[in-house]
Amino acid sequence: MPHKFKRYTITAALPYANGPVHIGHLAGVYVPADIYVRYLRNTNKDVAFVCGSDEHGVAITLRARKEGVTPQQIVDKYHAIIKSSFEKLGISFDVYSRTSAKIHHETSSELFKNLYDNGEFEEKTSSQYYDDEAGQFLADRYIIGTCPNCSYDQAYGDQCERCGTSLSPDELINPKSALSGATPIKKETKHWFLPMQNYEPWLREYILEGHKEWKANVYGQCKSWLDTGLRSRAMTRDLDWGIPVPVAGAEGKVLYVWFDAPIGYISATKEWAERKGIDWEPYWKDEETRLIHFIGKDNIVFHCIIFPSILKADGDFVLPDNVPANEFLNLEGDKISTSRNWAVWLHEYLEELPGKEDVLRYVLCANAPETKDNDFTWKDFQARNNNELVAIYGNFVNRALVLTQKYFDGALPEVGELFDAEKEIISRLTVAPQKIAEALESFKFREALSEFMDLARAGNKYLADTEPWKLIKTDPERVKTILNLALQVAANLSLLGEPFLPNTSVKLKSILNFEGSGWEKVGSDDLLSAGHSIDKPELLFEKIEDEVIEKQIEKLEKTKLENEATNSKVAPVKEVINYDDFIKMDMRISTILDAEAVPKSKKLLKLTVDTGIDTRTILSGIAQHFSVEEVIGRQVCVLVNLAPRKMMGIESEGMILMAENSDGSLKFIAPPVAIDNGSTVS
Repeated sequence: MPHKFKRYTITAALPYANGPVHIGHLAGVYVPADIYVRYLRNTNKDVAFVCGSDEHGVAITLRARKEGVTPQQIVDKYHAIIKSSFEKLGISFDVYSRTSAKIHHETSSELFKNLYDNGEFEEKTSSQYYDDEAGQFLADRYIIGTCPNCSYDQAYGDQCERCGTSLSPDELINPKSALSGATPIKKETKHWFLPMQNYEPWLREYILEGHKEWKANVYGQCKSWLDTGLRSRAMTRDLDWGIPVPVAGAEGKVLYVWFDAPIGYISATKEWAERKGIDWEPYWKDEETRLIHFIGKDNIVFHCIIFPSILKADGDFVLPDNVPANEFLNLEGDKISTSRNWAVWLHEYLEELPGKEDVLRYVLCANAPETKDNDFTWKDFQARNNNELVAIYGNFVNRALVLTQKYFDGALPEVGELFDAEKEIISRLTVAPQKIAEALESFKFREALSEFMDLARAGNKYLADTEPWKLIKTDPERVKTILNLALQVAANLSLLGEPFLPNTSVKLKSILNFEGSGWEKVGSDDLLSAGHSIDKPELLFEKIEDEVIEKQIEKLEKTKLENEATNSKVAPVKEVINYDDFIKMDMRISTILDAEAVPKSKKLLKLTVDTGIDTRTILSGIAQHFSVEEVIGRQVCVLVNLAPRKMMGIESEGMILMAENSDGSLKFIAPPVAIDNGSTVS
């Protein structure tokens, strides 16, 4: 399938430059992307592997405000940390650029202007939140209020960080500006929208009919979006940090970060091509180029629906041929969270476990979240290093090297008669490269790594079964054959392992005095000639002791305790209100008569409630705390004069009052004994 392509453009999701990279990013995107690219290069493919820091958007400005510095200082700081960390881990980008670069501003502006001139945008005026005190429109993340689903009072205008619900600013209760704390007003503003609904028929053909081979999670998410129906989406924002919108009447506006960020792949390719003195366009505009995006599952809609629509609207670009998105990696049974510092940060790992770059690559590939969320634990990390890298791969290579040095002074002996054991190991050696290649071509990196380790395991078994250390006394000619084939397998492993364990392959080649490269001859049992001299053996891997792992676990435990201490603190008192404000609230004892789950919502229950005044529908974000059966018949306290609001297409008339414990659990506010519905609470 892929061999029809003349060249490959491989992109890895642009990491957001408001913090360092962690193992979740690596397992989801960068390790599999690098493995695939190294494989392509080893099979002599023409490849451009591009990435860079995503340096625009509201999160950058929020981080800058928090640290009391400029957005540019924030992105400069984290761009340097991220770039250095990738280099040390061996992520072999051809170019690692940044979206604050001049070439990116020019490329994004040009593409936007092309679409604008071709009439691809809808120009709309709408009412949006505006901070009169700060004198600016508020992006969704600049608006903070109470979540309508879980009542968390620090929810953002685009998402509640506590319950994970996607929100719009209009859904927040008591919205406030994150800039000044003032209550924002609504004010009209103009923006440019991409009419996604116009691309829906084409997207159905392109994805649902044309790419049924895509991973199930990617295809399924795309289908869900398309089946729900697409709507016009704003490609501009009212911000002062980003790429200015290059049209008249757009002063004070910038390109939407998800419009300009994917274009970073194109501008990075331009930067790389300019440096090499070649033409960038074939890598983006030639139908014989295969474009592949490596991303995490949270970016599927942007890379599979929005960015392809932008490219289609322009008309000159190739489209993504595959988007092998991974699921999420958890840490010690808990979701990785940057805000809670619950992560293994790459730059810290590199400092604290020097020389263990390939161990991390191995573990993250062996445990990659390819089809479902997976879990990283330090104990598993230790076990995979000690029981697999050390005990299988390292042990096999070391025994072959040591025995050759001991019995033949480090010179490769000649092959003699082949017995069944020899024929079996040669057979395994012959088929391994094809199995590994087929798995890599299908983006099954765990399977590919498993096939690689199976070859090392077969080599280990071959030595264990033939026992050359015993045969040397009775059949030294047979030992020559055994060690020759063992070192042939080792030489093959140095080539086949390069995409997965690049540092290890360099080390092994050095010990073997082997300068082979590429996959032209992999699978051959004569990579090394008889008489070839090897260097003094060295261990490829070292055992990781318990104290090293305990130190990392203790570090996480400290983080957990700090988080628990933070979460256990009593919430601060809200702003003072007067008695007149308080008595406006009409709270009544009510009984839940019926309950049902809300389709497509993990958080909401639809409750039918007898308030003593009437029977009404109330939506409550308690579905993850209580089952339908648990709540029916319960007496509760209801704020009955809360203005109705529509959520998930259902109008909710009131709010069930809840108390949140320090551990995040919810409890109903209810009378200790049954009383009449409609009884007032004061």
